[in-house]
Amino acid sequence: MTPAARLAAAMDVLDRVQAGANAEQALTQWSRASRFAGSGDRAAVRDHVFTALRCLRSHAVLGGGGSGRALVLGGLRAAGRDPEALFTGEGHAPAPLTEAERTHLAHSPELPPLAALDCPDWLAPVLKESLGDDFAPVMEALRHRAPVFLRVNTARASVDEAAASLATEGIATRPGPLANTALEVTENERKIRNSAAFREGLVELQDAASQALVAALPAASGQRVLDYCAGGGGKSLALAARGGLEVFAHDADPARMQDLLARAARAGARIGRLDTADVARAAPFDLVLLDVPCSGSGSWRRAPEAKWRLTRGRLDDLCSIQREILEDTVYYVAKFGYLAYATCSLIEAENGAQIEGFLAAHPEWKMTAEHRFTPRDGGDGFYLALLTRK
Repeated sequence: MTPAARLAAAMDVLDRVQAGANAEQALTQWSRASRFAGSGDRAAVRDHVFTALRCLRSHAVLGGGGSGRALVLGGLRAAGRDPEALFTGEGHAPAPLTEAERTHLAHSPELPPLAALDCPDWLAPVLKESLGDDFAPVMEALRHRAPVFLRVNTARASVDEAAASLATEGIATRPGPLANTALEVTENERKIRNSAAFREGLVELQDAASQALVAALPAASGQRVLDYCAGGGGKSLALAARGGLEVFAHDADPARMQDLLARAARAGARIGRLDTADVARAAPFDLVLLDVPCSGSGSWRRAPEAKWRLTRGRLDDLCSIQREILEDTVYYVAKFGYLAYATCSLIEAENGAQIEGFLAAHPEWKMTAEHRFTPRDGGDGFYLALLTRK
């Protein structure tokens, strides 16, 4: 595909996303319908789509609208590229610019402050209150692509050994921030899943802040640990890699864990999967980790459409779900055990405010530690509170 044809494909995918489709699903549908597209083409189209979604508001202003075509035009303008050479209408290139588009592009609109930060209006007060002086730098960071991090499975290899194995296949890395198991991929990230290091369980894809969160959990050898909202099981695998723990994983939607057993086998880990009906019978646990459903605001670089689809009503619903999970799981914790509450959110209503409410309702509990991470620290945004009985 030519560069212009890649832009046209991105425009089509963006129109599907704007109509309500999930970005990953829209990209998959386009890829299946475009057998002629090679791996490089698919990667380029994906980059165009996610750049537009991360910068949706500013690109819409610069491009003159919210259609896929306008967003791509806005992206070219933001990058200082002339669209005339690409919008030719030849072959699979986008149609030539209209006079209205030329007129719009000839002017230099001043971006409103929140548009320049690609922040929804209604969320700005919420995020400013939550982030304080970090608001603008964090929102700016969320406009850019997230680094790719690997977690070294220290049960299988040292960090140096894993890095050396990856290097033999042209995958360059450097030590990542926040966690001593983290490697940041600097070259050839798309080779990771086919690398020997990945196939043999030496590394797993996991954000550096997520790794730091797991490292902060108070779990000692011989203890029983429950990852209650396990999702794909990344934190379960990281806990198992610490060694000496009996790790169990549960999720309200078991389909999210469908690959966990295969991933655990690759990593040489043992993880017990529990259905909802089995959790109470398997309790108590020395540590219960609650990585609860949340706005995902700390990881908007990776799932940018979520930023634009979050509403006040949805945020309120998420906060209610979080409170319910805290209440439901408190009884699964052993007498001297810990309840670890975590989100990948930057919003205080989902974080510290939830813990304040829980402690007010349960005065027999106390918080022993609290951790906050933002993209300014190098990884995603995460929150962690460690709770135990007085």
